[in-house]
Amino acid sequence: MSLLEKVVAAVTPSDADDDVNAIDLLKKDHDEVEALFKDYQLLAEGEGDAGDRRALSTRICGMLAVHAIIEEEIFYPAAREAGVDSALLNEAAIEHASAKELIAQIGASQASDSFYDARVKVLGEQIEHHVKDEEHELFPACRKAEMDMKELGRRLQHRKEQLMRKLNPGESQR
Repeated sequence: MSLLEKVVAAVTPSDADDDVNAIDLLKKDHDEVEALFKDYQLLAEGEGDAGDRRALSTRICGMLAVHAIIEEEIFYPAAREAGVDSALLNEAAIEHASAKELIAQIGASQASDSFYDARVKVLGEQIEHHVKDEEHELFPACRKAEMDMKELGRRLQHRKEQLMRKLNPGESQR
């Protein structure tokens, strides 16, 4: 199984129905990736097998990539259109760019490299900060702006499923 196939197998679309709330969908992604970063840290601290660490970091990076795409293509533009503070959205975009750089570094290196675990740890710290900003500042601002979270949730879920099919066109989705 190729690395891409492993990412796709690990990062499957939600079983949620079309009535999912956008913020609930995004928070669920946040919770899932937070748990995976904790699992990774346990592997790294326990001097886990390089293959296991690589597989888990690949899963994390795949989840983050899909999550970033749906936020950047759908959620952030809708928030801008609704008049949400552009400073919050600009900060989120910069945080995404920084995370993408680390994701690329992780993808280009081997789990046996001396800085591999440090890169994953720093990515986790950056994502933790980003999630805190979104959940404590951006999401409340979006609620206040009275964005249509059901419609956005439907669009986010649909796009997430499209991305999963694109990553692995030969595999049927749940």
